[in-house]
Amino acid sequence: MALWFSASAVVPQLTAEWELSGALQSWLTMSVQVGFVVGALLSAALNLADRWPAQRLFAVCALAGAAFNAAIPLGLTSPEPALVLRFLTGACLAGVYPPGMKLVASWCKEDRGLGIGLLVGALTVGSGLPHLLSAAPWEGGQLPPWRSVLLLASGLAVVAALIAFLGVSAGPHLAKASRFDWRFALEAVSNRGVRLANLGYLGHMWELYAMWTWAPLLLLASYQAAGWSERAARTAAFLVIAVGGVGSVLAGLLADRLGRTTITIASLAVSGSCAVLAGLFFQQPAILTAVCLVWGFAVVADSAQFSAAVSELSDPRYVGTALTVQTSLGFLLTLFTIRMIPPLVDRFGWEWAFVALALGPLAGIVAMGWLRRLPEASRLASGNR
Repeated sequence: MALWFSASAVVPQLTAEWELSGALQSWLTMSVQVGFVVGALLSAALNLADRWPAQRLFAVCALAGAAFNAAIPLGLTSPEPALVLRFLTGACLAGVYPPGMKLVASWCKEDRGLGIGLLVGALTVGSGLPHLLSAAPWEGGQLPPWRSVLLLASGLAVVAALIAFLGVSAGPHLAKASRFDWRFALEAVSNRGVRLANLGYLGHMWELYAMWTWAPLLLLASYQAAGWSERAARTAAFLVIAVGGVGSVLAGLLADRLGRTTITIASLAVSGSCAVLAGLFFQQPAILTAVCLVWGFAVVADSAQFSAAVSELSDPRYVGTALTVQTSLGFLLTLFTIRMIPPLVDRFGWEWAFVALALGPLAGIVAMGWLRRLPEASRLASGNR
């Protein structure tokens, strides 16, 4: 997953070399989101995650994504072709994340929240790795060249493909789809329980990727305004994203015992509050960093629980398809919220730009509260609503 933000993490270097506008800066991440949505919708329509061995699909897509990402630093000198390659990288990642969730779910039953929480925790740390790579010391104390960061991210994806191909197999708890049936791609809206779990997930995704994309630049701007180290800001950005890995695992442990809706509602409440508060401390980078660390912990803690809920509420033969539809809808929504932040910064400043992100958690809380009251909720977490 280091491929996802590999270009976003080096926006300052790319802006200096390619003279990127604010719109092009946004599209370095948004093109990946668009690619992911297109790849996920195609995969869902063809039931690929349920008809092909998930570990093989994972490995092939990780290798292809690594190749597309590596092609950017190996020959490009302008942003437009890079956006095409970022789109293709995102399409490949649609064959990594949802099949990965299906594989974990196939090994877990009573502890499915923890299992998928571990996966999302790994996704979170992986997504933050480019910021850590970009903060590494280089010759003369300079920041690493952007080409090196992208190539290192591609190398990590190759390692992941080898692990999936050689060391991963499907577990006993999920049935394999016996035939192609496009109708199961529509269960996200036709099944009441799945629909509400997906609405909660959409509220979560309204906030998540906009926060992951722009909070590092919020920290960088705050640190620069205070005369603090740029490398310290990049390290803080990695920690703010990576701490979500801890949140995902802890939320998984608690959700299996206390209930999926309980944990998702609590996480949404904390992250939404941080969205309102973070910008207020722009002039105080130490406090801002602390708030962002809490935000990073909570903003992704509930993610795995929405996926676990869909896997428990869906037809077991087409769980891979249901998870792929869920993620494609969520990432489609992120296109709007990622693009929304720069104009808000221009108009209101960093202090107020993130307040709009709190609307998503609020909607998610309503959806999960509704699901909690339905009979279908008894299927969640072995009866723990």
